[in-house]
Amino acid sequence: MSQAASLPAASRPRTARRSNLGDTLFAGACHAAGGLVLLLLGGIIVELFLGGLPAFRAFGLPFLWSTEWDPVTEVFGAGVSVYGTVVTAVLAILLAVPVAFGVAFFLTELAPPWMRRPVGTAVELLAAVPSIIYGMWGFFVIAPIMAQYVQPALIDSIGELPLIGFLFQGPPFGTGILTAALILAIMILPFIAATMRDVFEQVPAVFKESAYGLGCTTWEVMKGVVLPYTRISVAGGIMLGLGRALGETMAVTFVIGNANRITTTLFGPGNTIASVVALEFGESEMGSLKLSALLALGFILFVLSFVVLACSRWLLRSRLKA
Repeated sequence: MSQAASLPAASRPRTARRSNLGDTLFAGACHAAGGLVLLLLGGIIVELFLGGLPAFRAFGLPFLWSTEWDPVTEVFGAGVSVYGTVVTAVLAILLAVPVAFGVAFFLTELAPPWMRRPVGTAVELLAAVPSIIYGMWGFFVIAPIMAQYVQPALIDSIGELPLIGFLFQGPPFGTGILTAALILAIMILPFIAATMRDVFEQVPAVFKESAYGLGCTTWEVMKGVVLPYTRISVAGGIMLGLGRALGETMAVTFVIGNANRITTTLFGPGNTIASVVALEFGESEMGSLKLSALLALGFILFVLSFVVLACSRWLLRSRLKA
């Protein structure tokens, strides 16, 4: 036994006592930080629920699917906003995932080493652009292009097809649900692409080398080795992008048209939960039923985002063994 260990506690070196005190303080600070996060999250949930409770009591469960929003008669429903939120987010995922996969595939398998870092950095910088900049760019640049070129071409081609043609019909105003989904797709692209690139790089090199040794092409290695190995993490990254799209506010507000109605065409205007809250929150009086309805919309959006993010965290857990 060492001499320091045989000494009584009072006569042990001061450095050991200070180290134990530092560890205790650090552990306490970490526990306090974690508890503070949970407290803030719980406070937001409770505040939104209590604020929206008068609306839930006044309109009941039909509030979730009612399409009426009339501040004059104080009749409110979340149906249009929920529809716009879900449709724009799902369309954004459908548009962003193939491009994100292509970017990740290029960076991990095709790009020369000198090109990977600058291209990867450029993709990640897209995530740093403020959403209001995306909204202004979408309104002044993308919307006119959609009205003049893209929407007329879609009307003349896909709009003539049976079954799905009605989705691509109507006047080409430029703004609308499809334009909002396109802007959202550009915004969530770097999140999904970065996640895919990171998980593709985690595939053991011996797996890919074995497939190449058997004569597989690059695409066959990606399809038969990389994607099966990383499918859970890829799905989790897509869900993270979906959660980002659900809560976007300013970019969507600029280009979606902000009309409280459900249209059968993707060219038609609409709104989302975030855009309605952003536009009408300032006009609501404290204690009014309209304010309660907006808070109820916020609670619904929080629940949707929480479910999506919870699914993404569950999917991102490593359940694959080497």
